[in-house]
Amino acid sequence: MIDPSIRTLAMHDPRLQAPADRLRSLPLVDDEQADEYGRGGAVQRLEERMAALLGKERAVFMPTGAMASQIALRLHADARTTRVVGFHPRAHIEVHERKGYAVVHQLIGKQLGDHDRLLTLDDLENVREPLAAVLWELPQRDLGGLLPEWDDLVAQTAWARERGAATHLDGARIWEARPYYARSHAEIAALFDTVYVSLYKSLGGLGGAVLAGPAAMIEHAREWRARLGGQLRHAWPLAVSAEAGLDAWLPRMHDYWMRARELAAALVDLPGVDVVPRPPQTPLFHVHFDASCAALDSAHAELVDEGGMRLYMRSWTTTHPDRSRIEVTVGEQAMQMPVHEVRDAVDALAHRARRHHER
Repeated sequence: MIDPSIRTLAMHDPRLQAPADRLRSLPLVDDEQADEYGRGGAVQRLEERMAALLGKERAVFMPTGAMASQIALRLHADARTTRVVGFHPRAHIEVHERKGYAVVHQLIGKQLGDHDRLLTLDDLENVREPLAAVLWELPQRDLGGLLPEWDDLVAQTAWARERGAATHLDGARIWEARPYYARSHAEIAALFDTVYVSLYKSLGGLGGAVLAGPAAMIEHAREWRARLGGQLRHAWPLAVSAEAGLDAWLPRMHDYWMRARELAAALVDLPGVDVVPRPPQTPLFHVHFDASCAALDSAHAELVDEGGMRLYMRSWTTTHPDRSRIEVTVGEQAMQMPVHEVRDAVDALAHRARRHHER
């Protein structure tokens, strides 16, 4: 739990508020809100709202996004003659989910494209084997929130469909992608057979996810949710908190994106600092430093102890051994911070990190 007295650039993040306080801040609910094993009440209302928002026939609540995407890919493979699914090397399903797609669902993952750039149509056209499905992540978090241009995305999803492969969207942060495309959530989701969205990333919900797609497939996904132990007795607190996030934070995404561009523009000329991408395409972007993670974290801890701004929750390595990166996701906290203060804090961090790195 972060000390609330510390100034932080972090977004409106569940980690910045105790769970009990967050529950107390939710709208009052009555017994009619309660679901029974995911049926009825606030959960059903949320599912119907999400299906409409994404322009899909049906939607189902899932306890985690990992379960949602893995179930979707499994069902796409079960309906075809191959179990090979394609995705970017930095896709969440490959990097953060402990090979669940292979260990649990016996899917064969095929990495498409290069680690350090977005997937391209050329990458897809170089595939020489049938694919059951292709997964896209919008935005690509581990590449600094990068998004493919709309025409490129249309061409890539068309390529998959023409070859009989399903299209699945890891849309955990689709909320952040919509302003850049200037299209509705339903227009974006229409490119994909199935879509997973997070209920807490960007929306500040307590947790959970939703999988949306064709009615028959979504009902089948409910069965797999139960088989995998995801059938919660009551999920209504998660649903209610997600609805509150949709109402409060969804209308703010364009403003967050504009502030991200302001912040990034203020950092690009700092020595030892690089911003990825330039300019940000979403409220999320990365800041790279000419220092190792160990040096950066030591410098950051010192500055926070001295009363400075907490700039990040954790750092990551890069493909360069002497560089590290942090993630900035703009939310209400970042909206409150004067841009010049953020610039000064990043500049101080970069200078001190380089000194630590050179020791």
